[in-house]
Amino acid sequence: MTFDEGSVSPVRVGVAGLGRAFVLSRTAFVEDPRVRLIAAAEPREASRKAFVQEFGGKTYETVDALCGDADVELVYVSTPHEFHFEHVCKAAAAGKHVLVEKPLAISLDDGIRMTEACSAAGVHLLIGPSHSFDMPVQMARAIIREREFGRLRLINAFNYTDFLYRPRRPEELDTARGGGVVFSQGVHQIDIVRLLAGGLVRQVSAYTGSWDPERPTEGAYVAQLAFDGCIASMTYSGYGFFDSDEWMDGFGELGARKNMQVYGSARRALKARGPASEMDLKAARTYGLPDRPSTPESYEHFGPIIVSLEKADLRLTPAGLHVYAEDRREFRPAPPFRFSRSEMTAAIHSAVRLHRPPVQSGRWGLASLEVCHAILKSAADKAPVRLEHQVGANDHA
Repeated sequence: MTFDEGSVSPVRVGVAGLGRAFVLSRTAFVEDPRVRLIAAAEPREASRKAFVQEFGGKTYETVDALCGDADVELVYVSTPHEFHFEHVCKAAAAGKHVLVEKPLAISLDDGIRMTEACSAAGVHLLIGPSHSFDMPVQMARAIIREREFGRLRLINAFNYTDFLYRPRRPEELDTARGGGVVFSQGVHQIDIVRLLAGGLVRQVSAYTGSWDPERPTEGAYVAQLAFDGCIASMTYSGYGFFDSDEWMDGFGELGARKNMQVYGSARRALKARGPASEMDLKAARTYGLPDRPSTPESYEHFGPIIVSLEKADLRLTPAGLHVYAEDRREFRPAPPFRFSRSEMTAAIHSAVRLHRPPVQSGRWGLASLEVCHAILKSAADKAPVRLEHQVGANDHA
């Protein structure tokens, strides 16, 4: 896929927060001519200087000032979870479209108010980058929708990572402030499963694990999601032992080749520096400093996923889909990879310029947030939880 830059009117984007989240999405904004970074808000002076040096434009110390910039059309909210509500509402009040990092918010009430604020202001609210944008997920969804192999029956998704032992700020280890693997990681798995199954989760049954007193939040969960005609099982562990990227063709979650020989490196680095220096490790991963992620060579993923249809199973990989049917086994490659998160920037342009919002809207993000809360509630009450704020994958327009 190519773009004629001369025919594209790029969406003018301002970034709220130049931390790790922005670092991981930076390439898409650099490579896609349909979007252009023109401003940023960030309290760290070093990051503001780096932004001006790379992109030009203007920088501000506060999100209020960024939202007051008349040239900004869309605000990319990549601030910590606990600030999403405030920053999205400020952007909407200023008449800006919004792309907000997952999760939409921490509380459901705030999530509802955010979607209402954007609707009242007549602006688009998008959730991203979301792993449901990933090309192999989109390929599987197309097969399911076309019923090439009959109806969807079962989804099995699991992921084992070192998430809990990567450098964390205090709030990232506090569930009440949006920390732990359910809000930070589970929302990705929920997003993928909901898209494949049509979006409407009816009931959730779940268990969570919090097994390290030095990292006092949920580090693992097992959840069963009931849809109409389909069930899904999701497992996640962020305790840093087995790494399920081992089963993903040698690629890490972000699409870069992974050295599987550096087993346990996250735990060792954290232990070597100690708690007092954890914030230094975290700060070293922000924009404007030398630490940058490896260059992606493939589409992103979120661990092994098996999709069971009436007449075949699908196995998702970063490079495409393995199809296991009654009479054959085949591999369907994904389109050639161009750059990471191109689907996200395409969605921005489509929503703002063509008025075609993606599935990953504010209402979609609210529904995924509701499943996060249902996992925590089901685990606490040891009982299934019924859901009330779900939205279908075809109800986003």
